Amino acid sequence: MKRIYTIIIIIVFAGLKSNAQTFNDFRKTAKKKIIEATTSTSLSEEEVALGLKEALNIGVEKGVDQLSKPDGFFKYPEIKIYFPKEVKEVESKLRKIGQGKKVDKAIESINRAAEDAVIDSKDIFITAIKNMTLTDALGILRGETDAATRYLEKSTRAALVRKFKPTVKVSLNKVGATRHWNLVFSTYNKIPFVTKVNPDLDDYVTNKAIDGLFFQIAKEELMIRKNPTARVTKLLKKVFGS
Repeated sequence: MKRIYTIIIIIVFAGLKSNAQTFNDFRKTAKKKIIEATTSTSLSEEEVALGLKEALNIGVEKGVDQLSKPDGFFKYPEIKIYFPKEVKEVESKLRKIGQGKKVDKAIESINRAAEDAVIDSKDIFITAIKNMTLTDALGILRGETDAATRYLEKSTRAALVRKFKPTVKVSLNKVGATRHWNLVFSTYNKIPFVTKVNPDLDDYVTNKAIDGLFFQIAKEELMIRKNPTARVTKLLKKVFGS
């Protein structure tokens, strides 16, 4: 701060002595000098990469921990897993004939399965973060507020689906979601004149759970970019601003 004041004083006296600068010229010059003074500590590419990796690790850790808690999906409207859009008619007809409790139980149980399964995603994320290059890191720092999350999604989505689906299948069985789901659709398919349906539950919940993960990680990334109190390490403060 003393350095900034010194620069301003020098400029002021230089301007008064020569009387050659207009007020606007003086203001522009002063602003330029202040910016130079406050940004003199530059970041190395290595620091940028390490800072972004640290931010992503923190975002993943917090995001996964939040969603793996009881009600992490179920009471979170933005990511709560409902019936697929293509079978909304199933839900509507079942509620009309007094089978709403079966529908509600099925919805709750598939959210419980997602909460149970997401904890196993951490190691995939960690591997992707470790493999981030300097070029990736610099692009992310200059990108949108969710650039790191989008990079992570592009790098991990296919691997997450492959690893996550068997985990989701186990979780669906463990919490009774498969049973409730089958009960809903067997009940629906017995209604006269309806087109029989039974969507792939494992695939649907796997992809919705992954969508929820990236939604939550994007929120954590935004916090680190925009909220100084979320920058909990010296490196994060240096990379994203104190």
